Amino acid sequence: MTTTSLPTAGPTGSGRSPEEVRNAAARAAIMSRVKAAVTDVSAPFGARGEAPRVELVSASRAETVELFVENVEDYKATVVRVKPGEEGTAIAEALRRVTSVVVPSGLEPAWTADLPDGIRVASDDHLSNATLDGVASVVTAAAAGVASTGTIVLDHGPDQGRRALSLVPDLHVCVVRASQVVHDVPEAVARLRSAVEPDASAGMPRPLTWISGPSATSDIELDRVEGVHGPRTLHVILIED
Repeated sequence: MTTTSLPTAGPTGSGRSPEEVRNAAARAAIMSRVKAAVTDVSAPFGARGEAPRVELVSASRAETVELFVENVEDYKATVVRVKPGEEGTAIAEALRRVTSVVVPSGLEPAWTADLPDGIRVASDDHLSNATLDGVASVVTAAAAGVASTGTIVLDHGPDQGRRALSLVPDLHVCVVRASQVVHDVPEAVARLRSAVEPDASAGMPRPLTWISGPSATSDIELDRVEGVHGPRTLHVILIED
């Protein structure tokens, strides 16, 4: 192990405090080591070409979907696999213990046709923050799923609604089609490009929300706390189309 000796602070003569002199000496030592580490780099900045890109590959679509389910569940989310036409029943089951749900304006009507009796359904007609905070759950579609990371991406189209809908309610029921699941992040970015490029989206680009499991954080002692900055529970319904 090599060590770098820092000059000791003597009389400053420049009005700087001893602490300022020590900080300057530390910066000088760090920059000296950085310069020494790149002395063999001859190409000018910006002339090194494109960064290498390594794409992951999957043996089959079935393997990609299985990997997606495995990684989503690894984040302590629930995944229910259904056939086309069974979404409404699965959504109703996911919401049977809640008293209220908000739905985006463009959500498939059949998905909420069989909701339990007594549940209050709120449409997102410019709900105030206070009203939205009082809603227990939300149902949305998705734009893509990423198998290698277990991530769900929302591009906030009509069937997903504005970002607040998927961040404020305590339970997020998200419907993902197997055909929307891609293997890795570069593939997802390519698929979502039209949502974020103004020329491609014919208007203002939409935000993207990348969801990897329920909202969770931990303090310096690694005590996990869920629901701090998003839903405490993520319930994924995967349509095997």
